[in-house]
Amino acid sequence: MTLAELNTISQPQLREELLKCCGSSTWVKMMMTYFPTDNMEELLENAEELWTECSDDDWKEAFTHHPKIGDVESLTKKFASTAEWASGEQSAVNTASKETIEALAEANRLYEEKFDYIFIVCATGKSAEEMLGLLQERINNKPEDELRIAAAEQLKITKLRLQKLIA
Repeated sequence: MTLAELNTISQPQLREELLKCCGSSTWVKMMMTYFPTDNMEELLENAEELWTECSDDDWKEAFTHHPKIGDVESLTKKFASTAEWASGEQSAVNTASKETIEALAEANRLYEEKFDYIFIVCATGKSAEEMLGLLQERINNKPEDELRIAAAEQLKITKLRLQKLIA
């Protein structure tokens, strides 16, 4: 879809397309006010600015729209509308060893138990082993620090998805 095409779709369609990029309903509502737009760079700047204005709860809502790293089943079932993007973002997991996949699953479980949301990382370009290492490092963070880190990772994902949407 081009930016010009995105500018002409209905409001409900625009909302759905933006939700594919970021699952925060507050962020989507604020972003919709910036359309129509003819400047991709400005759109990405607005996306970042509005993300920083979102609350902790808005961030956590966005996190619920992601599959767990390495969870192929949740990629295909719960996240059908973004499965292609998410599977591409997590493609390194497909070549990971069984041991790494099992370690990711266990680390994900411990992370979610501690923070009450799934591990968020911009997985593009990272190996499964790198993601596991990041998960194991970040699980030691204080909750308030980790939430900021996860939100920053979500912003990276959102910007990448906006760029994929308008390709």
